[in-house]
Amino acid sequence: MKKLDIYITRKFLGTFIFSIVLILGIAVVFDLSEKLDNFIDHQAPFQAVVFQYYLNFIPYFAILFSSLFVFISVIYFTSRMAYNSEIIAIISNGVSFYRLLVPYMFSAFVIALGSFLISNFLLPHANARRLAFEEEYVGRVQNYRSNTYNIHRQVRPNLYVYMQSYSPISKVGQKFSMEKFDKKGRLQSKMIASSVRWDTATKKWNARSYYIRIISDSLHEEIKKGSRLDTTFFLTPEDLASRKNITETLNLGELQQFVKNQRLQGAENIEEYEIALHNRFSYPFSAFILTLIGLSLSSRKMKGGIGVQIGTGIALSFTYILFMQFSSQFAIGGNMDPLLASWLPNLIFTLIATVLFFMTPK
Repeated sequence: MKKLDIYITRKFLGTFIFSIVLILGIAVVFDLSEKLDNFIDHQAPFQAVVFQYYLNFIPYFAILFSSLFVFISVIYFTSRMAYNSEIIAIISNGVSFYRLLVPYMFSAFVIALGSFLISNFLLPHANARRLAFEEEYVGRVQNYRSNTYNIHRQVRPNLYVYMQSYSPISKVGQKFSMEKFDKKGRLQSKMIASSVRWDTATKKWNARSYYIRIISDSLHEEIKKGSRLDTTFFLTPEDLASRKNITETLNLGELQQFVKNQRLQGAENIEEYEIALHNRFSYPFSAFILTLIGLSLSSRKMKGGIGVQIGTGIALSFTYILFMQFSSQFAIGGNMDPLLASWLPNLIFTLIATVLFFMTPK
């Protein structure tokens, strides 16, 4: 790297880190003032508040605000360079505008890589600890998504489970049946039980008043029945009543497996989980797009000063974030493919960034 690359990279990353630290400090102060009464009422230990909650609170908000502050950082330090005539001096010394883009993209790559690694491997475990703390000491009961009537699930290939009703509180399912088919679609066995109850000690289901029909061939079958049977069928209470924000607590590998299982089981809200998975890849990519837009907007002097450029940048940032939310809702409603919904804002704003870049005087 040349001195110019190091200079711009230090300015970019330094401004980004400073702005993120500043906003995180403000966020911690506001959050503490809001939850202080809850901490006192629930007698939350000081160590738990600091290390279990706020130590995990910080990376959550850092990733949440990262794209916005990439944009603001680029616009702020680049516009200052423009108003100090540094960019004119750089270009006058034979550095092309395209070459000037290299340290910007390198800095964006560092931020995108850090965002990807944190959001996929560090943040999920931090979110799990933070949510557990809120549930215990803040008194915030986590929202659960559950299907309580007429549950049909394919838990494994050719293995189907049905419950007429299920209670997430008592973890009891009524009118249970399980059917297993061979590869040709022929019924191999069927189990019927009046109810099944989840045993938290053995991590198994306890079937009551069960009846099992085992078909060995077209002429022979075996009948088993009894009052109680411990069994497993690749389904847990968490699969029937999961947290609405469960995707926030899963790392990349766990989330991929979770989405695969939910798709196999025919979950109704599978689009929401698929969007969360695709966003793990599309969200870090926004650092490159917003960097290019920020450089295009702030590399020359504008009437009204730096404030106009920062205001324009914030408006575009919020437009980008709002567009991401709209496309996600369309996918959840079944009107758009989840992969397209996750990447469509990036595709559109990549086009906007490219147009702005080539329109910028060089």
